[in-house]
Amino acid sequence: MRPLPHEALERHRDELKELAAEHGLSNVRVFGSASDGTDTTQSDLDILVTRSPHVGLLTIAEFTLAAEQLLGVPVDVVTDGGLPAGHPILRSAVAA
Repeated sequence: MRPLPHEALERHRDELKELAAEHGLSNVRVFGSASDGTDTTQSDLDILVTRSPHVGLLTIAEFTLAAEQLLGVPVDVVTDGGLPAGHPILRSAVAA
């Protein structure tokens, strides 16, 4: 059985941050059901990151796949650079 996303994050928090850094990503935050404690075994983990200028879409996709393998849950990654100030994701995201 798949773990709850917030539990997977708790177990692998430091490893996830290291993985993000290896892919040129920083400021790892969580939003959605895992951040407010309403996630289920069918939920994914929504991650908000800041990307370095040299990081492109393929690198973000590689990070997403690696994060899914590490955590054992589906992962959605959003970069904060494309979101306008005051966007609901920016307001609700909490540090991972």
